[in-house]
Amino acid sequence: MSSESVRPLNPVPEEFAGDSLKQRLKRSFHATRPKFFPASVLPVVVGSAWGALAAGGFDAYVFILALVATVCVHAASNVLNDVGDDAIGTDPRNEQRIYPYTGGSRFIQTGILSQHHMARLGITLIVIAALAGLALFVEKGPTVITFGLIGIALGVFYSLGPVKLATLGLGETAVAIAFGVLPVTGAAWLQGAAIDAPLILFSIPVSAWVMAILLINEVPDIEADGACGKNTLPVRFGLNSTANLYFAIHLVAALAIVVLTVKGNLPLLAPLVPLGLLALGWKAATGIRGGIEEREVMAKSIEATLGIHTIGCIWLAGCALFSIWF
Repeated sequence: MSSESVRPLNPVPEEFAGDSLKQRLKRSFHATRPKFFPASVLPVVVGSAWGALAAGGFDAYVFILALVATVCVHAASNVLNDVGDDAIGTDPRNEQRIYPYTGGSRFIQTGILSQHHMARLGITLIVIAALAGLALFVEKGPTVITFGLIGIALGVFYSLGPVKLATLGLGETAVAIAFGVLPVTGAAWLQGAAIDAPLILFSIPVSAWVMAILLINEVPDIEADGACGKNTLPVRFGLNSTANLYFAIHLVAALAIVVLTVKGNLPLLAPLVPLGLLALGWKAATGIRGGIEEREVMAKSIEATLGIHTIGCIWLAGCALFSIWF
């Protein structure tokens, strides 16, 4: 069976039609691309586990607020990225996408939501994130504002405004910070951990794994992105160099965990799973070399990358919790 027969190129507008509250909420929810929410939920879980280890306790209230703020910024970033990509023309002309992973939500292009409605949804999500941030400010003080502003700025300027980091080849780094270093260190700090070198190093694998997600998702969009001036790293480097970079990112993640283990910050078995995930990363890198011509292989490589992020983050959180209990 061909990949085209099992992977539709667009959402079906009829599934989202209707003016009932249920249908409006369904449109708004799916426009945020919820399949990618683990990329924001899991870093908060990982950081909170480290914070609980450092502080010897767990604050559920600040955890929930941090989760709401981070996921809303992520959702807003996804929605506003669709607005930006529609405005510059990359999503409308993208005929090589692998829905639902690449090429945006397709909600604007299929008429499910207008560009105006998507922009309004993105702004609403930022407001919700800001309200959660305000509650955290009341609990933890002004440092929360710094974390929040950096996260919102990276999410917005990834594809909008005068900067458009994605067009400068800086989008991958911005995402690595916004969905790795920032939420991991922020969540840990909220639980009572000091922001020090071990914590920063602990956030590196999460940053690497989420950067790998974006990098591989950009591969099917190379032609459309390049034609519209969205000069992502795959557009700049081509398939072979992108595959090499992709695997190097996974290698950095594993090495960071090895260093933390050697220094005594993580249990002795902590490197076991990340080193094992390198085999999966190597196979996915091979998929990148084949590019969009092998659609099913490319799709499986994207799914494998999402799996690496999920497994790796759960393992890291488990290692931190293991250190608490044992």
